[in-house]
Amino acid sequence: MICRAERRVLALAAVTLMLALAGCGEPPDTRTPLECAQADLAAGDILGAELVLEDLLSDGTAREDLAAYLGEAELRQGKYAEARRWLGPGKFSRDSAGRGFHMLGKLELAEGDLPAAGAAYDEAYRFKPDDPGLWADIGRLRYAGGEQLEAIDASVKAVELGPHNPEALRLHAQLVREAEGASAALPIYARALEVDPGNLDLKADYAAVLGDAGRATDMLVILRQLHNSNPRDPRPYFMQAVLAARAGKYELARSLLLRGGISGEDEASSGLLVGIVDLENGNYDSAAQTFGRLLREQPDNRRFRHLLARALSLGGSHREVVYRFGETAGLPSASPYLRTMVARAYEALGDREVAASYLDRAARVRESDLVAVQSVIPLSVAEVGGREQGENTVALVRGNIVAGRRRAAVVEAEGFRGRFPGSGDALSLAADAYLVAGNAGKALDFYEDAARIRRPWPLTRRNYTALIALGREDDARDLIIQHLAGEPANSEAAAMLAYIAVARQEWREAGIYADLALANGASRSPEMHVLRSRIARSLGDGDKARHHALLAVILQPMNRHALETLQSLETRRWGARYRVGRLGLGG
Repeated sequence: MICRAERRVLALAAVTLMLALAGCGEPPDTRTPLECAQADLAAGDILGAELVLEDLLSDGTAREDLAAYLGEAELRQGKYAEARRWLGPGKFSRDSAGRGFHMLGKLELAEGDLPAAGAAYDEAYRFKPDDPGLWADIGRLRYAGGEQLEAIDASVKAVELGPHNPEALRLHAQLVREAEGASAALPIYARALEVDPGNLDLKADYAAVLGDAGRATDMLVILRQLHNSNPRDPRPYFMQAVLAARAGKYELARSLLLRGGISGEDEASSGLLVGIVDLENGNYDSAAQTFGRLLREQPDNRRFRHLLARALSLGGSHREVVYRFGETAGLPSASPYLRTMVARAYEALGDREVAASYLDRAARVRESDLVAVQSVIPLSVAEVGGREQGENTVALVRGNIVAGRRRAAVVEAEGFRGRFPGSGDALSLAADAYLVAGNAGKALDFYEDAARIRRPWPLTRRNYTALIALGREDDARDLIIQHLAGEPANSEAAAMLAYIAVARQEWREAGIYADLALANGASRSPEMHVLRSRIARSLGDGDKARHHALLAVILQPMNRHALETLQSLETRRWGARYRVGRLGLGG
C-alpha cells in the first residue's frame, strides 16, 4: 500500500511532468486540489477523490470545508457508518453546506429515516433551491413517504431546472414507466443515457424497460455493456434469467441465477423468479418454500397464493392445499384457478363430490371479475387497530365492503385519503369504496388520479368497470388498448380485449388478441382455449376450433364449457359427414 508520503512524492512528480508538458504547448491544470476532487466525484472516480481529500485534510484544510465531499465519497461506496461520521454533525462550510445537507438527506433516506431525510433536504434547499439533483431526491423522498402526486410535481420541477440532468431524467422516466408503461418511458431513458452514458444504474433501468417493452435484442445489447463495465454486477444475470424464463428456457434461467449469485431470499422480484424457475424445473418443495415466504410477507398477493397452491399440488401436498386454501377458494372473490387447484386436491384425496362442487364454481363465467376481496386481517381486528397504518385501513375498507357496509367503507377510505392526499393507494382505495357504493363518477375521478401515479393492471380493470357503469364503453375499450400498448406481454389485458371483440363480433381482431393472450401466459387457461375455439369456428377454421376445444378439455376434463364446445364441434363435424353421405355426395 502506498503511504501518504509516497503519494506526495508521486503527486510532486506528476506536477513536474505537467509543467514539462506545459512547455510543449499543453495548458497547465489551474484547478485547485478541491476542484480536482469534485471533478473526480462527478466522474465517478471515488477513490481518486478520497486520496486528494485526505491529503487536503492532513495538510490542515478545515474539516468543515471537506466533510460534505468525504461524506459523499463514503456514501457512494455504501459505507453508511463512515459517511455519518462526516455528515451526521451537519457542520459544513457555507460553500459546501448545500451539498453536505443534500448528502445527509440521501444517507437518511438510504437508512429509512424519512423525517430526518426531509429535514436535511429542507436545509439543503436553503442553500441551493434550484438544484435539479436535489429536486430529484426530494421527489424520491415524497414517493417513499406516500406523497406520490407531490413526487411527480418534484420530478417535473427537477427536469425543468435540469433538462440534461441524468438523475432528474431518471426519476422522471421511472415515474412515467409506472403511470404510462414501458414504451412511454423509453425515450426519456435514452435522453438520460445520452447525457451520462457511463451511468450503470441508468443502463440497468433502461435494459429492464426495453425487456418490458418487448425489445429483447436491444435489451441484451445494454446488458452486455453493463456486464463489461462491472462483471460482478448481478443485474445482467437476473434480467437474462427473466428473458429465459419468459421463453420457457427454465434450465438456462436457473444457470443464469446461479452464475449471478441470486437467491430467493434477496427480494420479492428475485424470489418470485427463483420460485417460478424451481417450479418449472420440478423442484416443487423448494418452490413451495419460496412462495410460502413471499405470501407471508404479502398475504393479500393473489399471484403468490396461486403459485404456492400450484407448487403444493404438483408436489403431492394435497392436504396442505385444502388446509391453506379450501376456505379461501369458497369465497366469492376466489379465482377460478384457485378453485381448480383445491378441486384437484380433493379429487386426489378421494372426495370427488366436493371436488366437483369446486370445479363447477370454477367453470362459471362471471359477468365481472371485480368482486370484493376480503383482507387477511379480519374486520373486527382492523376496527381495534389504529388507522395510521395503510395496511390496517385497507383491511377496514375491504372488510366493510364485504360486510355490505358501503357507507362505512367510504368514510374509512376518505379518512385515509385525507391523511395521505397524494398517495396512489389512498386514491385507488377511495375509488373502490365509491364504486361499490354506486358513485361511479366519483370513483372514476379517483381512479384517474391514481393512474397518474401508477397504473397496475388491477387498477386499470377497476377503472374500466367505472367507465362501463357510466355507459362509456368505447372509452373503456380504449383504456385497455392503452394499457396493453404500455405492457405488451399482459395476457389478461389481451384476453379482455378478445372478449370485447367477440361481443362486438369483430372476429379477426378477437383472434389476434386471443393469440396474444395465449402466447403470453394464458395457454394454461381452459376458458381462453374455449374462447379461441369459438373465434376460429366463427372464422370458418374448423381444425383450429377443434384443436383449442380439445386443449381446453385436456387442461380441465370436467370443465362444462370445454366439454360442450368440443361436443358441439364433433356433432357438427360428424353430422355433416352423415348428411353428405346420405345425399350420395361423398364418403
